[in-house]
Amino acid sequence: MVFVLLPFLDVVRRSFLTAVTEEWTGLRNYGIVWGNQAFRLAVKNTVRFTLVCLPLLIGVGLFLSVQLSRLKEIQFIKSLFLFPLAMPAATVVLIWKMLFSRQGFLNAGLTGLGLLSEEQLIDYMGTEAAFWVLVFSYIWKNLGYTMVLWLAGIFSVSSDLTEAAMVDGAGRRQCFWHVIFPNLKGSLYTITVLSFLNSFKVFREAYLVAGSYPHESMYLLQHLFNNWFVNLELDKMAAAAVCVGMVLFAVILVLQKLWDREERR
Repeated sequence: MVFVLLPFLDVVRRSFLTAVTEEWTGLRNYGIVWGNQAFRLAVKNTVRFTLVCLPLLIGVGLFLSVQLSRLKEIQFIKSLFLFPLAMPAATVVLIWKMLFSRQGFLNAGLTGLGLLSEEQLIDYMGTEAAFWVLVFSYIWKNLGYTMVLWLAGIFSVSSDLTEAAMVDGAGRRQCFWHVIFPNLKGSLYTITVLSFLNSFKVFREAYLVAGSYPHESMYLLQHLFNNWFVNLELDKMAAAAVCVGMVLFAVILVLQKLWDREERR
């Protein structure tokens, strides 16, 4: 109530006022935000990033968890999966920069040999590949946590069910799809919500790697909010925050409704 709800209600109030004089403007701030080209670009990239990352993270995490659940030593190495989450963002960024520097040296060698021109080098470093670097870093950091959640769901399924299915002639694949996976719906809901919320927290890595104005393919809502905050455009930032908050709340409600519907079946 004190640290979340009341401050957000104050943001809602500020979204209808000017930033300095706090004069009532009605929906003017919202109109400015939706007409802003940078806001539309940030929304498009954020939606694209979420739609790409969520299926990859959930699918890859489930596949690896199923394979690892067959190992007897899995209980001893599960803590290692959480290691990426324990690493500070600055350390992760330093690793990426080292990799980029190595690639830069390779490109410099190609340039010196006449195999890659300066123009081609500039085009290569400022291409759509920047978006996929961000996707890879997000999956790398959150995959271990996702696998731990999947493994917890897999191990919660009684082995008697799978053994009974195998006695009836079911193979491993049939046991998974018809016995294990239907019992993982609770884990699926939790992982989906957490992954969806975490997809809005990749700003630190992107900001430390590329700064306030990265390649347009990885210009996200967090970049926009940061730039508006630096410029003290608090009225536009408040209106945009209300819009984003409403969308997040609506998505979570939809997921909850779908989950409740599955539970009633």
